[in-house]
Amino acid sequence: MITLYGEGRGFRVAWLLEEMGRPYHMRPVDLLGDLEKDSEFLAINPAGFIPAIVDGDTVMVESIAIMEYLLARYGPTPFAPTPDDPAFPAYQQFLHMGEAGLAGPINAIVATHILAPETERENRTTEWALDIFRSRLGLVSRQLARTPYIAADHFTAADISVTYALQFAQRTIGFTFGAAELDYIERTTARAGYQRAMDNFPATKAWVAGLAGSK
Repeated sequence: MITLYGEGRGFRVAWLLEEMGRPYHMRPVDLLGDLEKDSEFLAINPAGFIPAIVDGDTVMVESIAIMEYLLARYGPTPFAPTPDDPAFPAYQQFLHMGEAGLAGPINAIVATHILAPETERENRTTEWALDIFRSRLGLVSRQLARTPYIAADHFTAADISVTYALQFAQRTIGFTFGAAELDYIERTTARAGYQRAMDNFPATKAWVAGLAGSK
């Protein structure tokens, strides 16, 4: 059975596993506690970040790379268009944009707000990161004007990547989306796979409950 280490971006992996019907064991990792004492996890990922998976003899980190591995290893699956599918280019683009262009820049802002003195939390780096996020969000908005999901007329793993990033921005920096983005999030998070993954992620479930409570 696949072991998934850590919440956070590990939710992307759990959501995909639920959609694919693959069993997994969730192994919590406390990044804010005595991580140096978690020898089991550090043996898996000495760099000490989440998520990570163990699948037999395979060990992997990085949520998007893990998703691509699972889709290839246990596919074919409708959640990953094949290269001859007209949706494939958009799928590849937004699968990676969910982290590289959306969640990644927000992470820089969050880290600055947590670690920097209050007088230094708004700076050129956070302004740059927010500009990057907004520019990539423009591509998301344009795509959603064409298709109900981010790559096609049906749900794919790219929707997992992008939905996580959008909710991350909502919760951490209070980013306000337009009607098209909010309708999109409502569509993707209504899926049974999303709800099942939430049941295995108490911190993420509380995190999303906070989103609902702030509306």
